[in-house]
Amino acid sequence: MRVRRPRTVAGLQAMVAGGTRVRALGTGHSFSRIADTDGELISTAGLPPTADIDAAAGTVTVASGVKYGDLAQRLNAAGWALANMASLPHISVAGACATATHGSGDHNRNLAAAVRAVDLVTADGSLLTLDRDAGPARFPGAVVALGALGVATTLTLDLVPAFPVRQYVYDDLPGGELTGHFDEIMGAAYSVSVFTWWRGGRHHQVWLKHADGDPERFPAGRPWHGARPADGPRHPVPGMPADTATQQEGVPGPWHERLPHFRLGFTPSAGAELQTEYLLPRQAAVPAIEALTSLGPLMAPVLRTSEIRTVAADEAWLSTAYRQDSVAFHFTWILDPGVVRPVVAAIEAELTPLGARPHWGKVSGMAPQAVRARYPRWDDFRVLARSLDPDGKFRNDFMDTYFASEDLPAGAD
Repeated sequence: MRVRRPRTVAGLQAMVAGGTRVRALGTGHSFSRIADTDGELISTAGLPPTADIDAAAGTVTVASGVKYGDLAQRLNAAGWALANMASLPHISVAGACATATHGSGDHNRNLAAAVRAVDLVTADGSLLTLDRDAGPARFPGAVVALGALGVATTLTLDLVPAFPVRQYVYDDLPGGELTGHFDEIMGAAYSVSVFTWWRGGRHHQVWLKHADGDPERFPAGRPWHGARPADGPRHPVPGMPADTATQQEGVPGPWHERLPHFRLGFTPSAGAELQTEYLLPRQAAVPAIEALTSLGPLMAPVLRTSEIRTVAADEAWLSTAYRQDSVAFHFTWILDPGVVRPVVAAIEAELTPLGARPHWGKVSGMAPQAVRARYPRWDDFRVLARSLDPDGKFRNDFMDTYFASEDLPAGAD
């Protein structure tokens, strides 16, 4: 396949119009086949990296290929912030939103929920703006769109005033404390992550990101729920150097240097790896934790770390948190698909009956029929995709697997 990198929107329009099979390429952090194509990959990273702030509206209109970390620095310098960030600041705005990528926090929705408008190059090369206010009927299907509607050129995001954050880490949280006090622990800070190996009866780290001005809901520097304050900086993957992780130990800093787990200037996470993630209804948290704990010995040889987070509900049709407050279970595996695959299958056997929705950009073997059953607006999205891309220019094997065109409801065309 060929990767093309237009320098102008007009050049992007010409590439899309002249192509027969096209897929947008973000920063390449997906572990599924969502971006694969037998045609052309088009990266928008070469477009001018604009980020135009509208202070009166409280928004920024940003080029789709800009990375969150780069955008955040510009926003913070102007006194603005995004309400949420993912664990990696290295990912592109459009790619993250298209796959429902998220951070953590009981009141924090996924990144796509901040999108107010998106500008797309559609299949015939024309420009289309889909706006939350001007076109509310179609807009909920247009942001978490999996690359099926076109190639995004810009997105307009909601902003909040910049705010400082202090990050604290606790070691060795007893498993019974998490299942017995799940809501209290996950609601103890603006953003909370529990890292675990699913063995030994304990979870090895709890990361609490406290926004200044929020009530103190945990005793910084003192034992808490049986966990002890970390005696130095930590990395989410034990054994990795902590200097690649964001500042901890309660040192205050700007939102964009604390909400992600990793610093922008370093290789994210563990590097060579595979990732899997599932979002479940919030009320399934405890039975899911209990089920996963039972699989700890099976996971042990291939698991580098696992993370538990919470995500607030949103309205995007294909969001993994669509209309349900959710708990997310993330797994970072060694880079060996053959040995990871049966472990993922065992996890899915436990989590599918609990309502799991697999992350669109990560490894999953869940049956397409099971995935479809999780999304009430599935057919509405297929109709929207067919209306904007009638000849299937943006389709690929991934889209054909989950959104078979022959299954469209009668009268959809």
